[in-house]
Amino acid sequence: MSSPANEVSHTASSRRIVVVMPAYHAARTLRLTYAALSHDSIDSVILVDDGSRDETVRIARELGLEVFIHSRNRGYGANQKTCYREALRAGADIIVMVHPDYEYDPSLIPQLIRPIERAEADMVLGSRFMGAHPVRQGMPWWKYLGNRVLMFCGNRVLGLNLSEYHTGYRAYSRAAPESANFACNSDRFVFDQEILVQMLVSGMRITEVAVPVRYFPEASSASFAQSVVYGLSIVRLLPSFIGQRWGLLKSSRFVTDRQSSGE
Repeated sequence: MSSPANEVSHTASSRRIVVVMPAYHAARTLRLTYAALSHDSIDSVILVDDGSRDETVRIARELGLEVFIHSRNRGYGANQKTCYREALRAGADIIVMVHPDYEYDPSLIPQLIRPIERAEADMVLGSRFMGAHPVRQGMPWWKYLGNRVLMFCGNRVLGLNLSEYHTGYRAYSRAAPESANFACNSDRFVFDQEILVQMLVSGMRITEVAVPVRYFPEASSASFAQSVVYGLSIVRLLPSFIGQRWGLLKSSRFVTDRQSSGE
């Protein structure tokens, strides 16, 4: 369980703000990520370990994080499902997901959650594409091109104008995950895209803020092969959204909790 030292009372907001970290082999960067958190802006930190074989769990407990453990590697999407479920159980009003690999700057949480605190958005994406060019920050060129192609396709299909869908730094109002049937989503990387589509279908407001990123050997990053599989998964997802929007297809992923309960 989290230590009292990590239960910080902040005056900026009366809402309970919970940070969740989906972790897998994060031992080399977890301390850096935790130290850089904007601790006066958050109430607690939950780490979900997805079957790591390094010292991730030991370090998380030393830091006083609330730790939940998957006994085996179940996948990035399955990790997020546990993250959001436990954050909601912990009474979170705002949930911030940040990867514990220190790629994203955890000190920017106040900027990330500001649109939610101002009731301007329900989901905020930390975009790597709104500031300095990501390739100059170290993003591999093939990853940059892949992101641009997927963003173009996604924006056209979803009717959005976002610069980034595939970020590991995002914030949600409590209503956002509560409205989504995220338990039906994939246990793999495409979970990120599925929950975004669910937000759109359920009428949640989506915005983004610029965040700088770091690319270095210790930071986890999907391989080229994993990125290809992820891209193909997104390509398969978009027609499902079109079919749902036009009434040609009914998917349990896109049924809100209110719809499923008959409200």
